[in-house]
Amino acid sequence: MANPALTRIGLITIKSLGARMATGLSSKLTGQIGEHLVTAELGRMGIIATPFSGNVPDIDILAHANRVTGHIQVKAINRDSWQFDIRRFLDVELTAKGQIVKGKNRGLDRSIICVFVSLGAQLGEDKFYIFKQGWLQNYFAGRYKGRKLPKNINSFHCAIWERDMRQHLEKWKIVTNKFKV
Repeated sequence: MANPALTRIGLITIKSLGARMATGLSSKLTGQIGEHLVTAELGRMGIIATPFSGNVPDIDILAHANRVTGHIQVKAINRDSWQFDIRRFLDVELTAKGQIVKGKNRGLDRSIICVFVSLGAQLGEDKFYIFKQGWLQNYFAGRYKGRKLPKNINSFHCAIWERDMRQHLEKWKIVTNKFKV
């Protein structure tokens, strides 16, 4: 079933494409839609913004307002969780018996503004979760204990569920404070 909002611009829903489209293309489109939705919201706030569509690490959108320039990291989903490699956030050592969490990844820029987008089925049903990347690092530091045998110790997969993001829903104040709008 096609989404009327996306059909209007010549697309059908990402969800309806699932079985007919390669996962890579679906993921790219999900990311692109998320970045453009956030860019549009920034424009409504009076912030000049341009997306990079995955071409620059850690920078999905470059934004400027009131002599303040900054970048924003966007992650979009059309399911119920955002997926990561835990090594982005934590220093994890692999041993013969399993993983050992050594602490937080000191190379992570904790000040980056993140906007996680949960794409809705129709225009206006999208949800925006806004926080600083340091919060996400703290979230994983408090929950990820490292994999032990018999689990696959070579997997560094981690996820955060939409239900765990409720406190950050529509917290655009983080963005407006940074850009002084």
